[in-house]
Amino acid sequence: MPQERPFLTDPSPAGEAAGGAVPPALFDLAVNRAHAALRGLRPTQPEAALAAWHARTRFARRVPLEAVKAALAAAPAGEGVWHWAGGEGGDWQPGRAPFP
Repeated sequence: MPQERPFLTDPSPAGEAAGGAVPPALFDLAVNRAHAALRGLRPTQPEAALAAWHARTRFARRVPLEAVKAALAAAPAGEGVWHWAGGEGGDWQPGRAPFP
């Protein structure tokens, strides 16, 4: 289990795969919230922190963890504010997301 708080339970691999189609807005929200969580926590082990966040965030469990990881891996490096838009087939857009 990651030593960083606020995650108090170990993630379960059984919860990493979603069981149906993911609405585009929910996918966008999961990616943007995961991105914000990793930026805010600055964990020493981002993979473990992301898995714990995914396991503890009720709405995020509807989005496959691997899809969130893939979107985060494509995040632009460097300065500026970016957000994910367009669902699973989307991309990073400049500026803030239209909703948190």
